[in-house]
Amino acid sequence: MSDGTENAAIEVNHGLLKELEDMGFSMARAAWALHHSGNSSLEAAVNWIIDHENESQFENMPLVEFNIEIESPNPSDDTAETSHARAKELSEQARKLREEQETKREREREKERIRAGKELMETKRIAEENERKRNIALRKAEKDEEKKAREKIMLKVNADKLERKRRLGLPTETESASTSNPVSPLDPKRIVMSSPSVVSKAEEMRECLRSLRRNHKDEDPRITRRVFETLLTIVRNVAKKPDEERYRRIRLKNRLFHERVGRYKEGIEFMELCGFKRVEGSEFLSLSKRDSDINRLRDAAFLLNSASANPFFGLLSTEAERP
Repeated sequence: MSDGTENAAIEVNHGLLKELEDMGFSMARAAWALHHSGNSSLEAAVNWIIDHENESQFENMPLVEFNIEIESPNPSDDTAETSHARAKELSEQARKLREEQETKREREREKERIRAGKELMETKRIAEENERKRNIALRKAEKDEEKKAREKIMLKVNADKLERKRRLGLPTETESASTSNPVSPLDPKRIVMSSPSVVSKAEEMRECLRSLRRNHKDEDPRITRRVFETLLTIVRNVAKKPDEERYRRIRLKNRLFHERVGRYKEGIEFMELCGFKRVEGSEFLSLSKRDSDINRLRDAAFLLNSASANPFFGLLSTEAERP
């Protein structure tokens, strides 16, 4: 029986019922307690009452039937005072048991919190280590790019000096020999015939930015730098607040966006490399949460920042200009 709504009579031990009443329990709860504990003992009935003290349905008095077969053969001679003391003792035992169980559960919860915390810290450490390695690789690539650019500029300066000397009829052998780091001329055929390699997304983005700078080298350098800075703002906004849709949707007809980025095909291509897509018939470039890759966005931000700061970025690339 699980509630007080059934009409069938329940059998209870009259002696135990009286003892429970003497302890201060209502007749209704005492009857239900004896019924559900099988009239086995006073302690079992008290424990049942404590476990169900907040269940109001047991306030209703059930239909009781006293069966002499289940009466205690030795009626208790305890006085009311003894009964109260016994009830208090049983209640205290039940309370201690619940406290022990709760303490055990709290220890288990604390162990779980510590374990989860350690896993989180380890995951964060691995992510930071991977980020550090990726940044080191990107910085090295940028330094190599800048070093090559400076070397090419020096070659061009020396070549111009030699050309001026030839035009003036001056000897060129000494000037040629004084070149500290002679570099053999680039062989276009060797460059074109080099074997293809697998290109990473970061390399594709870097080459896209180089192409933009190279194809518009005759314009004011501040203009291409503004393109890099605008793209950097877009990428940073998405990386910092990936859940905000306004940062993941760019209107192509927006005047400022078109003037600073949209009118350059390389600018649109770079955004596509970052994961932005244009649905056919739509006037928006959108980056879905599924296509949003935080590592790719961080690489893009690093490359854009380097392109803005490096005055030689992409100017002397030996690759053919894009059509």
